[in-house]
Amino acid sequence: MQQHGAYWRELTSKGLVVVFGVVIDPEYTHGVGILEVESEERVRELLADDPVTRAALGRYEIHPMRVGSIRGQTA
Repeated sequence: MQQHGAYWRELTSKGLVVVFGVVIDPEYTHGVGILEVESEERVRELLADDPVTRAALGRYEIHPMRVGSIRGQTA
């Protein structure tokens, strides 16, 4: 999990990740990440390189999002 966190922090520093983190849920551990990339294919490439994916320790769901508003801006 340390490698997983480091991987996503690095992508954040490169400007590909808007936010990521652990969801506080007493039922089970999971997280959420919001990426800003050019395509779903790029998302899948990034997920394939995640240490959690390579170790077959987790799963992902991809949900494209249409931005309705961003603080300080409107879409």
